Amino acid sequence: MSSGVKYVFVTGGVTSSLGKGIVAASLAKLLQARGYRVTIQKFDPYLNIDPGTLNPYEHGECYVTDDGAETDLDLGHYERFLNIPTSQANNVTTGRIYNTVITKERQGAFLGKTVQVIPHITDEIKRNITLLGETGEFDIIITEIGGCVGDIESLPFVEAVRQLRWDLGPNNSLVVHLTLVPYLKSAGELKTKPTQHSVKQLSESGIQPDILVCRTEHPLPIEIRKKVAQFCNVQINSVIEAMDAETIYDVPLLMRKEKLDERVISKLKLPTKGEPVLDSWKEFLGKLKNPIDEVNIGLVGKYVELKDAYKSIVEAFIHAGAVNECKVNLKWISSESLNDETISQVLKSLDGVLVAPGFGERGIEGKINAIKFVRENKIPFFGICLGMQCAVVEFARNVLHLKEAASFEMNPDTPYPVIDIMADQKDLTMKGGTMRLGAYPCELKKGTKAFSIYGKNKISERHRHRYEFNNQYLAQFEAGGMIASGLNPDSGLVEMVEIKDHPWFIGAQFHPELKSTVLNPHPLFVKFIKAARDYSKK
Repeated sequence: MSSGVKYVFVTGGVTSSLGKGIVAASLAKLLQARGYRVTIQKFDPYLNIDPGTLNPYEHGECYVTDDGAETDLDLGHYERFLNIPTSQANNVTTGRIYNTVITKERQGAFLGKTVQVIPHITDEIKRNITLLGETGEFDIIITEIGGCVGDIESLPFVEAVRQLRWDLGPNNSLVVHLTLVPYLKSAGELKTKPTQHSVKQLSESGIQPDILVCRTEHPLPIEIRKKVAQFCNVQINSVIEAMDAETIYDVPLLMRKEKLDERVISKLKLPTKGEPVLDSWKEFLGKLKNPIDEVNIGLVGKYVELKDAYKSIVEAFIHAGAVNECKVNLKWISSESLNDETISQVLKSLDGVLVAPGFGERGIEGKINAIKFVRENKIPFFGICLGMQCAVVEFARNVLHLKEAASFEMNPDTPYPVIDIMADQKDLTMKGGTMRLGAYPCELKKGTKAFSIYGKNKISERHRHRYEFNNQYLAQFEAGGMIASGLNPDSGLVEMVEIKDHPWFIGAQFHPELKSTVLNPHPLFVKFIKAARDYSKK
């Protein structure tokens, strides 16, 4: 069954949020830097078909791929580290697996057989794991299994991995198990028992891990490594220390120092292809850690208590800051806290303001208040998705004097629906996977700020929305000084707006943060940080 593709499975134990996604992405980066063609996929054990209908407080941001898949935020890490796009095939949930199997059963595909978790669900999981391997585009597929070993919901995935390893034969797959080695302050020592229990649990499911990556706050001394190796039945050089890092972008270099990539190559019997080439990565880290300037950017949103809700925006700021050799200090501002009394105090010391995407009415007036303040005070402004729509509403109310202007989403009875529901969204009753999703083309007007930022007139960006700029008001807006600088060539939808007599005021209906990577920082973020730096120097 091998077909020459090698499979690496990344599992986790002891606790969630240990950073399986970052470890998987770091390993992939190291293998890619050695010349291997690598991709990563995430298997999530929840019953939602995808994270598209999940509140960000439940699961962090929903990441969108070029082909319109609403996916787990770990796919953002995969793209940012590897600089290659992911797709629908890179994120699979239990819900999708069961949905496929039950649909087949209803169609009579199982010829009257009793449909069971084994073999039908596990077979469908295995089919999805190997899909990317069958494209011929990759040498190594890394599969991250979400959740914790021992969770009831993860069991079918673990069993599918066990079966698939047997199918693949020796030297064609391995399991990297991520665990925690906690430090007990009162005892003054590192404890290996949680790791031993986690490996025991994995072994009881029929899987012996090949490599252990141990998250720890303190260095692992040799005697601890020996103990872990002996009681978890792995070689001592397969016990990898994963210390807490200053930035996630340090992790590939830390894993290189621990020789994680060498262990994987050795166990998969792959040719070494020389040392990994990481020059541009190191150059990025050098700039990131040695900034010359710094700026204060306000991120105005309604989910600011959970930083993961805006993960891709945060990372895009890190990439753009490094390019500008400028430290970006993010100030998290709850849009609900912004009113006439507080706004000046909160925003006046900032060098730039980004109004974040989101859904629903909560906090909307705070976003509009923030935009009015930065527009009038000529502070650099960047609005994404709902942030752009709020900029349109604010301009309509305060410049065009359409006092009751609103988005149809927030007020269906508004006399001036300057943001309206898209025509093809009006009759939809199903919420999941029905928005305008994925990459669409956009044409930029020559002579606009958007055109000068991108340096070309045809671009492609990713979307996730149901509402749009109402073109009935376009002439009125342009006469008033807000220009539609980007349009979809097929539908005429407004994709970007900007204000002529403002140093940097741009709104984008799409999500530029989703395409920013370490090696290709997004130009809108790069130029926004440059504008903020120029503003701060004034």
